Amino acid sequence: MIIESIITTVDSQGAINFAPMGVEWGDDVIVVKPFLETTTFRNIQATGAAVVNLTDDVFLFAQAAISNPQYPAGPATVVRGAVLDAACSWRELEVRSIDATPPRSRIETRVVHHGARREFLGFNRARNAVLETAILSTRLHLIPRAEIESELAKLQIIVNKTAGPREFEAMELLTDFIRSSRVRPPQSRGT
Repeated sequence: MIIESIITTVDSQGAINFAPMGVEWGDDVIVVKPFLETTTFRNIQATGAAVVNLTDDVFLFAQAAISNPQYPAGPATVVRGAVLDAACSWRELEVRSIDATPPRSRIETRVVHHGARREFLGFNRARNAVLETAILSTRLHLIPRAEIESELAKLQIIVNKTAGPREFEAMELLTDFIRSSRVRPPQSRGT
């Protein structure tokens, strides 16, 4: 099962990278699959550690999908890493193996510590729609513009019906980014 998270990694200087990423979830083993050219991959390869943060704040996913934000965070307990202050819970990970076959790595990790701050409130339909829009915003180079606009319109209806202020803010951020993007996607998808 894929669980959406904000992964935190650190570089050799201690700078924290925050990246939204779905991970293959397990109680004791979590598989992370960053693309090879990403900061997340380089940091995990260099340090052998990461922290998977579970949060119900979709605005964090929205921002991290389209920029390189810095969020409040504190030190991890066991690994060289950082725990997102907004995390409901987290898992500290140590690398067991790395398969760096392009274009996407497969990093098997072992959970060496976990913690919780508060109950995970969960995702309503609006939060799910924002999450899907955040993922869509990272695929602009892969999906034809007409398909993006069609999907965006459907997701906006859900947000309009079920969102709170934070979800509206996140959706507006993503919509503005997508509509102002100059990425040239493929013209059409053959069936």
